[in-house]
Amino acid sequence: MAGIRTEITEIVTGLALLGYRELEHALGVRPRMVSGVTEAHFDRLSEAWDNGVNREEFETAWHNGQCFAYAEDGLRGRAPWWVEWKGPHRPPAYEQVPADLRVDHVYLISCKYGSNILMNASPAHLFDRLLAIRSGDSADWYHEVSPAAHQELWSACRAALSAADLPEKVEALGTDERQVIKAELKGLRGGWPCEEAAEAYRWLAADVSNRSASRWMSNLPRQARQQEEMVWRLLRFAPAPYFVLGSSADKNPLSYRVATPWDFRQRFELKAFDAWGDAVGQPLVRWRADVRDREADDDTSIDGHVEVRWSHGKFGGNPEAKIYLDTPHHAVPGYFPLAGFAEQQNKLTGFAEQQEPKTTEGL
Repeated sequence: MAGIRTEITEIVTGLALLGYRELEHALGVRPRMVSGVTEAHFDRLSEAWDNGVNREEFETAWHNGQCFAYAEDGLRGRAPWWVEWKGPHRPPAYEQVPADLRVDHVYLISCKYGSNILMNASPAHLFDRLLAIRSGDSADWYHEVSPAAHQELWSACRAALSAADLPEKVEALGTDERQVIKAELKGLRGGWPCEEAAEAYRWLAADVSNRSASRWMSNLPRQARQQEEMVWRLLRFAPAPYFVLGSSADKNPLSYRVATPWDFRQRFELKAFDAWGDAVGQPLVRWRADVRDREADDDTSIDGHVEVRWSHGKFGGNPEAKIYLDTPHHAVPGYFPLAGFAEQQNKLTGFAEQQEPKTTEGL
C-alpha cells in the first residue's frame, strides 16, 4: 500500500485535472473517472485533509494539477474524460517512463515531490551494463570491486561484535546473520563498533568509489556520440514524451516535459561524459555530461552523483546505486519547462468559472 504522502501527491494531482473549483469539493464528489482510486483511498485522503496532515503537499499537488489543466503544453483547458492512477504496483516489464498518472490514454505524468533521485539501480546495471540490459544480479558489489577492503572491514567488525558464530569470510554471511549484525550495529555512535572498523570503512568507501567510476568509464564507448544512449537512459528519456509535476528536494516547484532522444538530438549535442570517485562518508561516484545547445549557441553541463550503499543498512543487503541529479531540473538540457504553466500561477480560477465539471456523484 502506498503511503499517505504518495497518495496525496499523486491522486490529488489527478483530481485537479478535472476542473473542480476546490479540492475539498473534489474529495467530497469522489469522481469515478479517476480509475485505480478506491473508496478506501478517498477515506484516507479526506481524513488527512480534515486533520491538516500534509497540508502543503495537498495544496502543491492541487496547484500543479490545475496549472497543467490550463498550460499550453498540457490540457489547454480541456477537461479529460479519464484519469488513471497507477498506484503501487510491480511493473510487468522494464518501464522506461516513471509515470504515476495517465490521462485519456495519452498524457503521462510523473509526480515527483521532495526528491532529486533519478532512479535506483543495481551497481552492475549502471556501471557494467550502462542501464541498457536489466537482469536479476545478486552480486555483492563491494566484494566484487574491492574484496580486500570489504574483508578488512568485516574482520574489524567481527572482532568487535558480541554475536557468536559469525563466519570469518564476509562472503559467507547469510540472511539471518546479516540481520543480527544490522541490529547490533544500529544505533552505535559513529556507526561502527571500533575505530579500526571506521578506518576500514573509509578505505572501502574510497576504493569502491574509484573502482566503480573506473569500471563505468571503461565500459563506455570512446566517442561522445556513442555515449548518448547511456546519458538518455540516465536522464530517463523515453520513446514518448512525458511530464513531471511536483517539487524538488529544496521545495522549488517542478513542471517540465521530458524530451525523447529524437527531441534531444534535434537541439543538443553531447560533447563529453566523465565520472570519478569522490567518497564523502560513503562510496560515491560523481558524473558530468557536457552538452552543446545549438539553438542557444552555448555550452552547459549536467551534474549528478551516485551513492553506492547497502540497501538495508550496514551488511544488511547487497549495495544499490542511487542516482541523483545535482543540476536544477529546469536547467537540464532535455527537460523543457512547460509552456504556459508559469502563466497560470495567478490565474487558477478561469477554467473552473467557465464550466462546471462533467462529473456528478451519480455518474
